[in-house]
Amino acid sequence: MQETNGSKLPEILQRYQDRILQSWISAQSEAGVLRADLMREADLRRQSRNLLTVLMGATRNGVDFDIESPLWQDVRDLLTEVTAYRVDHGFTPSETATFIMTLKAPIFECLRDQFRDDPHTLVEEAWSASILLDKLGLYTNEVYIRGREDIIQRQQQEMLELSTPVVKLWDRIVALPLIGTLDSSRAQIVMENLLEAVVETGAEIVIIDITGVPTVDTLVAQHLLKTAAAAKLMGAQVVISGIRPQIAQTIVHLGVELPEVVTKADLQSAFAHALRRTGVAFTKG
Repeated sequence: MQETNGSKLPEILQRYQDRILQSWISAQSEAGVLRADLMREADLRRQSRNLLTVLMGATRNGVDFDIESPLWQDVRDLLTEVTAYRVDHGFTPSETATFIMTLKAPIFECLRDQFRDDPHTLVEEAWSASILLDKLGLYTNEVYIRGREDIIQRQQQEMLELSTPVVKLWDRIVALPLIGTLDSSRAQIVMENLLEAVVETGAEIVIIDITGVPTVDTLVAQHLLKTAAAAKLMGAQVVISGIRPQIAQTIVHLGVELPEVVTKADLQSAFAHALRRTGVAFTKG
């Protein structure tokens, strides 16, 4: 752990806090951190003031460069909050990191005025402040990346859920049209949505239409079989429609068996089968 307990930085932050705050806010405005379309000036001032406050608290007894230590918990929490705000409001990574980096100039100016006649101390303190702010800037960038990854994962999850809609076709008959690749994550969502629909609608027949699935390999076939087995345990029969000639050949070549699963060439045939199974009489017009 690097420590400079004899650093004058805590004293500078305390003595010049109002000056540093005002200069910092001005620097952020000039650097474009204050985006009127994304945040209010009052929010920028509040975030800046709060960070300066917790920064003074963390350095009260000296400068500890280990920003992962308990001394820096309040700073880390506030940086996480500030960064999350910027992620949610559409700030870029550079704009978010600049929030910290623009604090350098105001601190350097105060150090220069304080140690104008002591170049050695001025260089040491400026270097210490630079190391510390660089670490905080990197931490902010890491938080930003994690925040963006969380948003992307959440959006992917939402898209997966939207891409697996269960449609009620008739009393006790539901259909699940699949489009695109069926991987393990999506297969789990398919099963969950399907079982929920069976419970909610009291469905006896479930049609899984794979017309929009480009290829069926062993993994996809296994997912379909597991879904069919789960639906059967819930008291519903699964009908798989959209079995094109090339898919039928692929299934045969893979040696995949579909016991107790009704398969149909298209959704229309599957729906007709489901109507007959549920005792609905219909005539072709």
